[in-house]
Amino acid sequence: MIQPNKSGHFEEFGGRFVPETLMSLVVDLEKTLNALRKDKKFKKEFDFYLTNYAGRPTNLYFASRLSEKLKPLKVYLKREDLLHTGAHKINNTLGQILVARSMKKTRIIAETGAGQHGVATATAAALFGLKCDVYMGAKDVERQALNVFRMKLLGANVIPVTSGTQTLKDAMNEAIRDWVTNVENTFYIIGSVAGPHPYPTMVREFQKIIGVEARKQFLAKEKKLPDYLLACVGGGSNAMGLFYPFFDDQKVKMIGVEAAGLGLNTDKHSAAVIKGEIGVLHGSKSKLLQTPDGQIREVHSIAAGLDYPGVGPEHAYYKKIGRAEYVGVDDKQAIKGLKLLCETEGIIPALESAHAIGYLEKLAKKVKRKSSVVVCLSGRGDKDVHELKGII
Repeated sequence: MIQPNKSGHFEEFGGRFVPETLMSLVVDLEKTLNALRKDKKFKKEFDFYLTNYAGRPTNLYFASRLSEKLKPLKVYLKREDLLHTGAHKINNTLGQILVARSMKKTRIIAETGAGQHGVATATAAALFGLKCDVYMGAKDVERQALNVFRMKLLGANVIPVTSGTQTLKDAMNEAIRDWVTNVENTFYIIGSVAGPHPYPTMVREFQKIIGVEARKQFLAKEKKLPDYLLACVGGGSNAMGLFYPFFDDQKVKMIGVEAAGLGLNTDKHSAAVIKGEIGVLHGSKSKLLQTPDGQIREVHSIAAGLDYPGVGPEHAYYKKIGRAEYVGVDDKQAIKGLKLLCETEGIIPALESAHAIGYLEKLAKKVKRKSSVVVCLSGRGDKDVHELKGII
């Protein structure tokens, strides 16, 4: 399996591009993580909360009616939507809150797009009695009103961000500004495999439980490994969590599904791996959607959690070395995927996960007989129901 080099790079991707004020903090964080990796007590405590609080292991569910519809493709769903708070985000926030506690931080900040990371952060902060402020684009506050209410119920302060496009990128900008000002007592829980080193690796380590479980469960059920892994990619945490434990299994093909929005040939999409250029954003170098003069472009996705102009550096690396393929699913195909899963399996997926489901029909048309796929169902769709009423 791969690890970044000493400066946190996956070849040219990654690294840490932060103000001087933050440099000593992220270096301290790396030292803390290196120590905690060898700490059996930390691992035991993390495992305890994953099992007894979050609800792991999650099911690997054979979707028989969906598979019947998509012959010859056999579809398994990794049910991260069944976790406490309704998404894979809780894996990472429980891990990071334990790191924050070990660094004696008393205040937590976070950014969120779809609200699932904000809810998971607010939940973990409440569990450990820490003050929590969550930055969220004003546009996302409006379209994810239910999750905003949940965060407030959990005791978090939700701060709407009205700059820029009022979405995830702008929320992350404001969170970093806050972090620079309050480094002494504040821990920033980043929700994806993005940000300055060691954040991308740390988040991957806390999310790899998805792939570790899926690998073991699939082997138990099918006595072999799956042919394909499929997951939606915004920043890319659920996809990296599923992909990473299969990295050395070269016969297992990995497919990341980006948000094609209104179409990859328009400016209204969020497909940073497919259409992006190399640049620096939020502390690391990766593939970004930029204007010709290097400014970050406005992006679009029907799914707030995919509405981000960049991608985690490890995904850019996977693309470069050909270990994973990245495809686009537009808003209409995502809605079609959402309805397909609702009507065949009685499961309402999050709009983010619906992008992965939306690609299954295309995949089914090109696979060989008896091919199998594991799809990461990263979150449940309760949060999107209000918005969907105005769309479907």
